[in-house]
Amino acid sequence: MNQTLETASLPQSTEPAPRSPAAERMRLYRKRRRRGVICMRIELRETVIDGLIEKRFLQQIQRQDPDAIVSAVQDVLFQVLNDPTLRVTAI
Repeated sequence: MNQTLETASLPQSTEPAPRSPAAERMRLYRKRRRRGVICMRIELRETVIDGLIEKRFLQQIQRQDPDAIVSAVQDVLFQVLNDPTLRVTAI
């Protein structure tokens, strides 16, 4: 008995399938790794935030802005590590 199976052709979606949260984290991790960037979480005391503001790496209004704080800390590190006149000693 020969039966012909008809398959309905499904419309092709132009939108990518949604990623799971785990897949998205892995995608971002691999992207950072390719760029030579690592992601780490640090705790900062309020006095460090005060110091960033005092040294003008951060504006007072940005005190609670995590992205602004990250940028300020990166600026400090870049300045310290790229200044040949500064001698940084190990703790």
